[in-house]
Amino acid sequence: MAFTGKYELESQENYAEFLEAVGLLNAKTDYKVVTEVLQDGNNFTWTQTTPNWTWSNKFIVGQECELNTMRGSKFKAPVTMEGGKISVQFPEYHFTAEIIDDKLVMICVTPGEKGVTFKRINKRI
Repeated sequence: MAFTGKYELESQENYAEFLEAVGLLNAKTDYKVVTEVLQDGNNFTWTQTTPNWTWSNKFIVGQECELNTMRGSKFKAPVTMEGGKISVQFPEYHFTAEIIDDKLVMICVTPGEKGVTFKRINKRI
């Protein structure tokens, strides 16, 4: 499948600014985040880990799903995919992910006039 794989952080932009915007600056880490994606058709399991933290969501593209925020609280939102790009509106930001040149590119955008665009590029490992 297009997304299935294990990816390691290669580069990122506006990491600290994004964490500050969503109130998680104390979660900043220098560890390379590893993202593992399992895709079976429209069914996904998406897990991000560092040595001291794991965050995982299971979802089905095209359906409203119960998801977890980075803080661990639950919310419901539709998960969509258009043109190979996954899109989810989290409570504090809009998330998209796509594969570009065999790299997982994730973008989180906080709302508002002073919104922050956080971009993370992950290489397949």
